Amino acid sequence: MKKTITTMLAGMAFLMAVGTAAPAWAQDAQPAAVATTATTEAPAATPAAPAAVAAPAPAAAPAAPVPHKGDTAWMFVATLLVIMMTIPGLALFYGGLVRSKNMLSVLMQVFTIFSLIIVLWCLYGYSFAFTEGNSVIGSAGRALLNGIYDPAKGFAVAATFSKGVVIPEFIFVAFQGTFAAITCALIVGAFAERARFAAVLAFIVLWFTFSYLPIAHMVWFWTGPDAITDAAALTAESAKAGYIWQKGALDFAGGTVVHINAAVAGIVGAFMIGKRVGLGRESMAPHSLTLTMVGASLLWVGWFGFNAGSALEAGDIAALAFVNTLLATAAAAVSWLMAEWVLKGKPSMLGAASGAVAGLVAVTPAAGFVGPMGGLVIGLLAGIVCLWGVNGLKRMLGGDDSLDVFGVHGVGGILGAILTGVFAAPSLGGQGIWDYVANAASADYSIGGQVITQATAVGITIAWSGIVSLIAYKLVDVVIGLRVPEEQEREGLDITSHGESAYHS
Repeated sequence: MKKTITTMLAGMAFLMAVGTAAPAWAQDAQPAAVATTATTEAPAATPAAPAAVAAPAPAAAPAAPVPHKGDTAWMFVATLLVIMMTIPGLALFYGGLVRSKNMLSVLMQVFTIFSLIIVLWCLYGYSFAFTEGNSVIGSAGRALLNGIYDPAKGFAVAATFSKGVVIPEFIFVAFQGTFAAITCALIVGAFAERARFAAVLAFIVLWFTFSYLPIAHMVWFWTGPDAITDAAALTAESAKAGYIWQKGALDFAGGTVVHINAAVAGIVGAFMIGKRVGLGRESMAPHSLTLTMVGASLLWVGWFGFNAGSALEAGDIAALAFVNTLLATAAAAVSWLMAEWVLKGKPSMLGAASGAVAGLVAVTPAAGFVGPMGGLVIGLLAGIVCLWGVNGLKRMLGGDDSLDVFGVHGVGGILGAILTGVFAAPSLGGQGIWDYVANAASADYSIGGQVITQATAVGITIAWSGIVSLIAYKLVDVVIGLRVPEEQEREGLDITSHGESAYHS
């Protein structure tokens, strides 16, 4: 037993010696230092050279922003809502307001214009509106939607109003295309029941090309916020933007680009085509206020995509625009019908529907800039002022704006654009103007100065659209002829222009 224990202890000692001696073997492998003399002080050990420090790796470039699925999904929904505004919303709203013999002609004009403009938008419209060119018009760089998809680089993205936030450029193309389409479709209400179908389409192509695209570029084009890091960068990026953008005008969703632009084209057309046969002597009453009510309701619902979608992302500003669209529209419907009740003795369904549309128009440029109480005031004023627009102002002008395009969209658009300058002030609950250098709201907002800027944008839009419209109508009248013959107008455009009838007894 003792022998066994002794053997085990000897083995353990041997293993421990082997284990602890291993590092020593590595050291002893180096040659030993040799002393020169016994009296010579051994030389001090030379300090080891410091290990070479690796140069810091260059900072990695920040990853390119990628679209967030939530923002992208919201933009799909918003785009679909704007499509619904036009077809069937606007088509039914206008269709119910005309006489039954012209119902299909209005539906055809709205539906065909929407289709035509979407094609033109993808061919060249998007490129000239939303690419860098000069301060008035863009370039052909995105013609045929060229460059949005590259096999080597993948899909392009579009900037939003927040640094580092982007959406797929294709959905931006689609969203803005629906704006162009409904703007052009709005015009036909001013000369409904008497224009040649071919003339309408020819005019729309010219006006879209020479009025809508430049105005959209001047008001809305910029390169986005991501490159703005200091004052010099801000100046450089601003120089690439559209002319009206450079001036500092605020138009959240299209008070100038959509409503004033279309309304001016409409009123010019109403004067150049002339009044309807029998106006003032024969009944021109709407044939179906039921359809008009349905159309107005679809417009209201679709307008949430129009205004809140213009934030280009699902966030606080989209929510603000949503609430303003809800509140201003309701306020305008109430103020219009109340004023009508006082003035005419009875509130009408047409008045409520028209008031709602007036509120939608007026809040469009303001939706993401003003606070809810600002939106409320804009809506209340819009209902009353636009009621005057379709009555008092219409009599003053003396034309035949069949469906009150100028009285609602022109007057409402001008009112909303000007009041945006007032209620966007932070002191009145608005968002002010964002300073992308300081990444905060600018501290020096001037209501007076901003109102002047807004009025300048309104004036440029009226002048530009008016001149282009005048030339385009005249050219189409010479080549095609703007108006149908009187006998066709009396019979109705459904049968004479399209060979169909909306209703069969």
